[in-house]
Amino acid sequence: MADQLRRLKNGVPQGSVLAPLLFNIYISDLSTTVSRKYAYADDLATMHADGDWQAVKGALSKDMATVDGYLQTWKLAQRYKNDVGSLPS
Repeated sequence: MADQLRRLKNGVPQGSVLAPLLFNIYISDLSTTVSRKYAYADDLATMHADGDWQAVKGALSKDMATVDGYLQTWKLAQRYKNDVGSLPS
């Protein structure tokens, strides 16, 4: 199958050398979140630590609403690859 050029309407090109840099520029206007944000290449993760599980749940839920609003504004699709949570023993 021959490669075909396609016009990119939003997002950043996948697989290019510049994709990680373009992604960081692209999300630089993402609103402040309660949780810490970690971004690498085209992945974004949030992390929140608290002794109260309900506080963690509330903070992450609020942050997901913030991220969802951002994605909708810029017409980006969200894909949750890994939902990981851990509780202290």
